[in-house]
Amino acid sequence: MTSNHMHDHGGDVNHVGADAMTGIRDWNTESIRRDFPILKREVNGTRLVYLDNAATSQKPVQVIAELTRYYRDYNANIHRGVHTLSQEATAAYEGVREKIARFIGAKRPEEIIFTRNTTEAINLVAHTWARANLQAGDEILISELEHHSNIVPWQMLRDERGIVLKYIPMLQDGTLDMAVARTLIGPKTKLLSITQMSNALGTIIPVRELADLAHAQGAIVLVDGAQGVPHLATDVTAIGADFLAFSAHKMLGPTGIGVLWGRYALLEAMPPFMGGGDMILSVTMEQSTWNDVPHKFEAGTPNIADTIAFGTAIDYLSALGMDAVHQHESDLLGYALDRMVDVPGITIYGPEDRSIRGGVLSFSLDGIHPHDIGQVLDSHGVAIRAGHHCAQPVMACLEIPATARASFYIYNTREEVDVLVDATREVVRFFGGVHA
Repeated sequence: MTSNHMHDHGGDVNHVGADAMTGIRDWNTESIRRDFPILKREVNGTRLVYLDNAATSQKPVQVIAELTRYYRDYNANIHRGVHTLSQEATAAYEGVREKIARFIGAKRPEEIIFTRNTTEAINLVAHTWARANLQAGDEILISELEHHSNIVPWQMLRDERGIVLKYIPMLQDGTLDMAVARTLIGPKTKLLSITQMSNALGTIIPVRELADLAHAQGAIVLVDGAQGVPHLATDVTAIGADFLAFSAHKMLGPTGIGVLWGRYALLEAMPPFMGGGDMILSVTMEQSTWNDVPHKFEAGTPNIADTIAFGTAIDYLSALGMDAVHQHESDLLGYALDRMVDVPGITIYGPEDRSIRGGVLSFSLDGIHPHDIGQVLDSHGVAIRAGHHCAQPVMACLEIPATARASFYIYNTREEVDVLVDATREVVRFFGGVHA
């Protein structure tokens, strides 16, 4: 890091991502780490090694300060107030729409709809666009690599409407069977809903190739970007999306705020998601008319503080550059793969081709349950995730109940990978496995 602004912890922190932060070229992980106070914590007597970033990322001081600043200096409801505080809050809130639109290459900020998280964004499409446009016999195509958030809403719609739900199979290396995908996408396909990157295995999906196949049949494409947008440079036009869903909390922002981006023409034609204040133009006792996009989909007082702080997280990532973020994670993953493969009894899941892997390392140890792996690693201060990762079809394909998953982000280091490797060897020793 070359900019002192990254460590300006007081005052006007919300401008941390402005001109002074653009053009940073030299990646300095230690400089980045100083912005994350939680990384100084000790867990079970040793320094925290946080490797559960696919579940949620940590937050820099700039984001934390912006949350505090909103509540301290200009807390007010937005859109309806004529007083100064309300106008300041409204300007800050709506400014985040513009930042996000630039971040993902959207054509206009009105295409950004704020939701609670990726799950709500996907459900919004299922409840509005899908219920307005799909009928019995229409086909929705997803894959076996999906998070439950991109499976369950479509199963519910299938059971309600008689929609046909089809799955692109996952191959044993954690990639999709593209040959089968080409046979599944046909004239009855109305929606392709696909993950950008697997949360369970780190597989980066060829979204554009699938989107082109779907569009050739007149289908709409929804991309689950919960894992992709925080880690990969994402342009909605380049990936061929019609809808894109993602969450702030996986990309340095607060919990409780997510995004649905949609093409404006689609959003304009869709019915509202929830009824209430702010999503209306007029209300009588007989009927109501709807507000313009995006407000039509944002009923009630929104999550103002977390949205504004999300803008600061976007500034931070924009300053680093998403290509640099991906390069840093790829370096860590490559180093981790090279070191972890020598742990006795280990099986590492996911593609052999490292160029289509995000910063996720999913593994198991012979005869040791992943939950036990996670508990022993925690005793060494290493935070990973153990379980099915809300991706039970992935586990079923691999014929395992769960995996241990280490996932990397901007503040992780090779030294932390070394701690992970040593602690994993301790797991093997602890459970009486082969000599580690």
